[in-house]
Amino acid sequence: MPTWNWTYPLIVAAALAAGLLVNHFTQQPLPLSRRQKLGLSLGAFCGAMLAAKLPYVFLDWERFRSGAAWFDNGKTITVGLIGGYFGVEYAKHLMGIPYKTGDGFAVPVAVSLGIGRLACLSAGCCFGTPTDLPWGMRFHDGFLRHPTQLYEVLFHLTLAVGMWQMRAQRMLPGNLIKFYLVSYYAYRFLTEFIRPEPIVLFGLTFYQLVSLFGIVLFGTLWYRDHKQIAALLAHEK
Repeated sequence: MPTWNWTYPLIVAAALAAGLLVNHFTQQPLPLSRRQKLGLSLGAFCGAMLAAKLPYVFLDWERFRSGAAWFDNGKTITVGLIGGYFGVEYAKHLMGIPYKTGDGFAVPVAVSLGIGRLACLSAGCCFGTPTDLPWGMRFHDGFLRHPTQLYEVLFHLTLAVGMWQMRAQRMLPGNLIKFYLVSYYAYRFLTEFIRPEPIVLFGLTFYQLVSLFGIVLFGTLWYRDHKQIAALLAHEK
């Protein structure tokens, strides 16, 4: 009988708690009510969870039809981030919030995802291809592999510190979250070359295709919003 890995849910809970704590201490005041703040959080959570699950649900048509696929363990951050972003935007639309709120989410999300990847390390999933580098780690198959979970921990936490400093210096106002998302998708596209994922199209993995879509999507939104913000600042002068 398999042993339940209690470490995984504990680390995930710690990651969520850390993100909420960082959000509490770094969030700049916005003219939002408690109801609106709760609505944004629910939009982000529901959008992310639903989107993260969709690729695995649609991979198995029979289990999709029966509903069983929704209760499997499979989820992906790459699609979840897109869902979380648009979950917030939809919540803002429903509540009539005209303000840009993404900058406040960038650092907390990066901290949560960085710590959350330690859960993958504890479960022995999401590892890389075999390597002879001195920091290679052994997982369930006994091969020395790239600890891609730790690579991603370092990426998110380093970027969290960098974005915290950028925000303090008022760099990329209104676009910090898009900078983070474009950076993550670029990182994920490159690290897929050292992950044992199947090729699905044009010599690329599913996650690389999603990453390219994310770069184009959020890069376009970044450019659009940059022009709008620049025009507004020029008008105020």
